[in-house]
Amino acid sequence: MKRIDLAINDHTGILDIPELAEKCRKREYIGKSRSYKFYQSGELIKHREDDREYMGRTLYLGSLKSDVYFCIYEKDYEQYVKLGTPLEEADIINRFEIRLRNERAYYAVRDLLTYYDAEQTAFSIINQYVRFVDEEPDKRKNDWKLNDRWAWFIGDNRQSLKLTTKPEPYTLDRTLRWVQRQVAPTLKMLKKIDKENGTDYMETIEKQATLSEKHEMIIKQQTTPAKDLVES
Repeated sequence: MKRIDLAINDHTGILDIPELAEKCRKREYIGKSRSYKFYQSGELIKHREDDREYMGRTLYLGSLKSDVYFCIYEKDYEQYVKLGTPLEEADIINRFEIRLRNERAYYAVRDLLTYYDAEQTAFSIINQYVRFVDEEPDKRKNDWKLNDRWAWFIGDNRQSLKLTTKPEPYTLDRTLRWVQRQVAPTLKMLKKIDKENGTDYMETIEKQATLSEKHEMIIKQQTTPAKDLVES
């Protein structure tokens, strides 16, 4: 896996790119890499970009030579220059791109194929690699309060996802969240159809389902007392 890009479209202007750049300058930015670059509209972006002359104000977080970095740019400006779309009519104001290469790309794809939840994967990666905070002089930097605007963008209770050769250990909580978000509504629909029509779709589906070795291992992990696992 050479490269994968994940894009998050900001339709309402939650992200203020100049403000984020200023927070980088003031060191109110915590990340795996302290490197950042900020370009004004029309400024030459030396990094290889297909549409660099169209991207408006652009903020890069992380080294552009690394296997994981972020690019935040003004999508409305791009559409204005390319298509003549007035800024006030643009559907997408900003775009946040996660750019992954090599091993980091592989583990992102693996997470996508495991949970089929692009939003969860994307924001979990962001949460692992970068956060913006507000300075609190009487506290250590790692304890500074998360910036309100950034918290609004990230959302509540986001997990983090490491893209390394040591994959994240399985957690039942992660699966439960995925079921709640992606599967539960469909299951509820099928149950209601079965009830109203006297059908047995749910029972048939459950009977036909086959558990893999991984599933059996997880069942054992989740139902066996810890002391018994240690003894075995």
